[in-house]
Amino acid sequence: MSYDNIIDVADLDCIYLSYDEPQKEEFWLQIKNMVPWAKRVDGVLGSDAAHKAAGEASETERFILIDGDNMPDEEFFNIQLDFTDKDPRYKLAQFRWKAINNINGLRYGNGGMSSWTKTYVDQMTTHEHTDGSTHTQVDFCMDSADSLYWAMYDCYSTTYPNYTPFQAWRAGFREGVKMVLDKGARATVDEFKQRVATRNLDNLTIWQNVGDDVDNGIWAIYGARLGTHMTMLTEWDHLNVMWFENYPAMWEQHKNKDPYVEAEILGEALNNKLGLPMCILTPEQSSFFKRHYKADRYNKGPLVTEMEVIREIEGW
Repeated sequence: MSYDNIIDVADLDCIYLSYDEPQKEEFWLQIKNMVPWAKRVDGVLGSDAAHKAAGEASETERFILIDGDNMPDEEFFNIQLDFTDKDPRYKLAQFRWKAINNINGLRYGNGGMSSWTKTYVDQMTTHEHTDGSTHTQVDFCMDSADSLYWAMYDCYSTTYPNYTPFQAWRAGFREGVKMVLDKGARATVDEFKQRVATRNLDNLTIWQNVGDDVDNGIWAIYGARLGTHMTMLTEWDHLNVMWFENYPAMWEQHKNKDPYVEAEILGEALNNKLGLPMCILTPEQSSFFKRHYKADRYNKGPLVTEMEVIREIEGW
């Protein structure tokens, strides 16, 4: 065994990447206590530019990235990344681990811990610096077979995108848009029904119905329904989802509305035209759902990809 193939996470630079999250100062203090060597990049406009700034702040080629509304599990910093007997691509790949979503209990990559290499971040062209590929215009490329941005199976943190109504609404809206896209491109209604991944539909409908048991959860539900409605049933340009500076003006149009009433109106249209199930769970029902949600709660190893587990389950 070569120790060059084993990396202690504690030996990697850790960058806390914040923008306008209302809890970012509170979380920064907690993370500094947990990870004294952590560094911070704050307020950089644009997802691509912010990640490049994080890469520049890191003194290690591979680094750990923590989003501004994410709280890591402390034990994450005790694990090792063991590349022994792994395909050489693993050493080049970027990893996005799952996070538990505080609003609805979902466990997937949204808001989760990630690990990047300075080389990859410096060379990537995504979001506001996109090369025009539909894969990279609204999110980091995860759909191409040649992509080195990998969705991992394990879960090492919790994301809290619901400290304010605006934050919760924006979080829901963004997922309501991205989860109805077909590899980053807008689909027709018929294409949506035929091709959009089942897992995305499961996560989408949970966003659109679960979470009224936490502060501002109803705003996330409303946002998720609104994002899907605007993308699939209006002429709104879905590429606007990438621009964070657009959201304050959008919020002004919605902040004084009753989110329960508006969500119900949108839900009727989404059910009738897209066949999406719409039923806002009560706080008690949401709490019950999250307690018994059948997501696998056991980690399998920090370098196990989500695709490996899917292949194992489905017998590929």
